[in-house]
Amino acid sequence: MKSLITSTLMLLAVSSTSISAVSANEADIKQLKAALSINMPDTASMSIKATPINGLYEVLSGSQIMYMTKDGQFAIDGDMYDMKSRSNLTESARSGMRLDAVNELGEDNMLVYMPEGDVKHTITVFTDIYCPYCVRLHNEMDEYMKSGVKVRYIFAAFKGPRSVDASVSVWCAKDRQKALTMAKNGESLEKGTCDNPISKHQALVASLGIRGTPAIMLESGQLMPGYVPAAKLIAQMNHTL
Repeated sequence: MKSLITSTLMLLAVSSTSISAVSANEADIKQLKAALSINMPDTASMSIKATPINGLYEVLSGSQIMYMTKDGQFAIDGDMYDMKSRSNLTESARSGMRLDAVNELGEDNMLVYMPEGDVKHTITVFTDIYCPYCVRLHNEMDEYMKSGVKVRYIFAAFKGPRSVDASVSVWCAKDRQKALTMAKNGESLEKGTCDNPISKHQALVASLGIRGTPAIMLESGQLMPGYVPAAKLIAQMNHTL
C-alpha cells in the first residue's frame, strides 16, 4: 500500500509539473507576442511555440524561422540541431510550413500526373517551362508513373513574362499534360487565357523562398533544390518506407 501511495504521489507530481510547464509556456508566448506587436503589428499570422531549450521560443513568420527569448529582447537566426538524435529541428519546422502552404494551394490548382496503379509516393515539383534541367526531369515522367509516383507541378516562372505567358497557356489548354510536354520540347503553343492559378503559384514560390528550378518537395515537406535523376530519387523514397 505504501508503495502504491508513493507511486501515485510521484505521478501527481509529474502531472502537476507538466501542467505548470504548459501554463508557463503559454504565458511566455503571450508575453513574446505582446513584445513583438510593438514593432511587428501582424503577430496574428505568426506561429510561436516552445523549443527544447528552456526560455527559448520558435517564431515562424512567413518563410522565416528564428528563436527568441520570451521578452523579445534576444533573437537567434540560424538552424537548431538536436545532437542526440542528429536531427535539424529548424528544417523540420520548415518542412511542416512548406506542407501547410502547398496543401493550402490544393491539388486542384496544380498540374498533376497520376500513375495508373497505386500511388506509392507523391512529389511536388516547382518548375519553369524554359529551365533545361526541368525539361530533363519532365522527360523522366514515364519512369515516375511506372514506379507509382504522383507528380504535382507548380509553376515557378523565373524566366520572365514569356515563362508566365507559357505557363498560363499550358494551364488553359484542353490537354494540359500534352501542352506542357510540347512547351518543354520547345514547340509553340496557342496562347490561351482563362481563370488560372499561376499568380498563386508565383506567390507561393516567393513565400517559400524558392530561388531556382527544379525544386522537388517530398511528402515529408523536405525540399530538394536542383535536378535529381528519377531512379535515384525513387530509390531514396522507397528506402524511407
